[in-house]
Amino acid sequence: MSVTTLYVSHPSALDHAMPDGHPERADRIRAVDAALEKERFSGLLRESAPRAETATVALAHPIPYVEAIIAASPKSGYVQIDSDTLMSPGTLDASLRGVGGAVHAVDAVMSGACSNAFVAMRPPGHHAERMQAMGFCLFNNAAIAVRHARERHGADRVALVDWDVHHGNGSQDIFWDDKAVMYASTHEMPLFPGTGAVGERGTHDTIVNVPLRSGDDSGIFREKFEKGVLARLSAFAPDLIVISAGFDAHWLDPLASIQLDESDFGWATRKLMEIADRHAGGRVVSVLEGGYSLDGLARSVTAHVDALMGR
Repeated sequence: MSVTTLYVSHPSALDHAMPDGHPERADRIRAVDAALEKERFSGLLRESAPRAETATVALAHPIPYVEAIIAASPKSGYVQIDSDTLMSPGTLDASLRGVGGAVHAVDAVMSGACSNAFVAMRPPGHHAERMQAMGFCLFNNAAIAVRHARERHGADRVALVDWDVHHGNGSQDIFWDDKAVMYASTHEMPLFPGTGAVGERGTHDTIVNVPLRSGDDSGIFREKFEKGVLARLSAFAPDLIVISAGFDAHWLDPLASIQLDESDFGWATRKLMEIADRHAGGRVVSVLEGGYSLDGLARSVTAHVDALMGR
């Protein structure tokens, strides 16, 4: 069966300006775009991320929180939302299109318009809790995509797999009490934000945390991903797999010290696609999270999208 992969992005991702030296910078999207402009990716479907409505963001965040973020948007300069999360004049549009892009990808995959999708927008989202922005994140794009699949498309069970090197405390917070969603995360510990211990399992034992230690390499990651994530994921039998695709566990990344290389992300993608083929009609939606070495990010995205395209 042929695989059709959708790539969703929007120029607004470049307008979310950060101060000089901030790791979550516009060059991240430029690096992703440049990687996916290569001839090998000419077969990608390419679509622009639409701007999400407030009601869509409210699938994972209460309306008062959403309205407070909208109201905080500055006309010039920067507004500090938390210790390392800022808004500039272009941030709100980029954030709403990040949500819109993730939801659009779910619509495309669930309708059969494509086999799978990769959404490259910024700011990232997985640290955004229901009522709290943090860790560069304002709205939890992947979590909203999961809820949209449940509410709009009737997915009975959705899995959110997060391999960003930082634990997705926001996604865990949002799905802690939700028995229809499995949240599974590999991440370095100890590291920001300090959550993600094995014992954090959620009300219905649908939270799966698989911590890694500083210096862990491909062999350790693959073993823990197989035993800790893939086995649980197969048993859960999701109707859709959403990936919080952070690439900051790459050995080149400056914000962590896990020693993965790009081939590990390709391997993990293929493993998730195998489970999606068995249980979810092949449906996978991947949403960009972290990745702060431009070279490591470009290499990792190349391997990830290669795998999504069936190579």
